[in-house]
Amino acid sequence: MRGVKLPRLVPSRPVPPPPAAPGEVLAAAGGLRVHLGGRPVLDGVDVEVRAGEVLALVGPNGAGKSTLLGALAADVPAAEGVVRVHGRPVSDWSAPELALRRAVLPQSASLSFPFAVEEVVRMGRAPWAGGDRADEDEAAVAEAMARTEVAGFAGRPFSALSGGERARVALARVLAQRAPLLLLDEPTAALDLRHQELVLRLCRERARAGDAVVVVLHDLALAAAYADRVTLLRSGRIAAGGPPSEVFAEGLLSEVYDQPVEVFPHPRTGALLVVPHRST
Repeated sequence: MRGVKLPRLVPSRPVPPPPAAPGEVLAAAGGLRVHLGGRPVLDGVDVEVRAGEVLALVGPNGAGKSTLLGALAADVPAAEGVVRVHGRPVSDWSAPELALRRAVLPQSASLSFPFAVEEVVRMGRAPWAGGDRADEDEAAVAEAMARTEVAGFAGRPFSALSGGERARVALARVLAQRAPLLLLDEPTAALDLRHQELVLRLCRERARAGDAVVVVLHDLALAAAYADRVTLLRSGRIAAGGPPSEVFAEGLLSEVYDQPVEVFPHPRTGALLVVPHRST
């Protein structure tokens, strides 16, 4: 009608999730089947991700680890089954709502523009822009950079960094996002020994603080040392799942990896060690 002003609709800001209770399921897949390039990659996968735990996804190349992580992140569509985040199917969440609930670290990080390191880390705060917690941006960025030991080159271009330095900056971005569900795809792949340990310690700390952490790992010794639970994948299916002490059995690992493996306790600490069997 002429002369009548209609109210302007302003989209509401997505509401952050409340703190999770210990053991609460923050992500889950049920009967998950995924096809990529016309072929099945995951076939009937069931998995739960719980607050307060580090879940390691392990298995040989092509087992489906990264695909499962991508499905839990809502980045890879399911052909069958359902993926839930915070109790709701991922299709029910908007992109801004998901960004407040899960943070994703892909295998590799590349940028087309010469952003400085601090600018890249600050990208993790984008989901909070204009919200009630936007005033936490500076503290979140500074803390994430300090924890990943990248503050010393905050002003350097991201493109000028080594592969390991880029990996740590990408992790800092994820930590700055402060989402309760962290999905990390091979975060230690490009790192030296010191920083591999640093990253896995950060994963444990986030879990102890109440977050749920899913991490794709190739190093079974790291998974045994830092994961509360492991999911062992083989050819798109789950071969075993549970605590490392139960899943990491010599016979099973040797069969899944098609490589003789030895599993034994550390002589001083008793921690589980997983190494290839070598005849000489």
